[in-house]
Amino acid sequence: MKSVIASYREIMRRKYKVKEIGLFGSYARGEQKKTSDIDLLVRFRENATLFDFVSLGDFLEEKLKKKVDLVSVGGVRKELEKNIQEELIRL
Repeated sequence: MKSVIASYREIMRRKYKVKEIGLFGSYARGEQKKTSDIDLLVRFRENATLFDFVSLGDFLEEKLKKKVDLVSVGGVRKELEKNIQEELIRL
């Protein structure tokens, strides 16, 4: 899954204004199941909009054929920050 997501890196940067993206959660830990969603932490460029955020999620769900849960860097709940950073795999 990591290499598949990484293969879209240039499109994500150019079209959706993604600065950095990383995988966390069950896919990062190698504990995913058939029903697992894909958790991604995203840092957008300063000029990104809500439309870019929503469109990126739609794009990735279409390409990956899985539910994608996007979390922006500024939107991480304090109590989850440490866990996310510990398992984050930058793509």
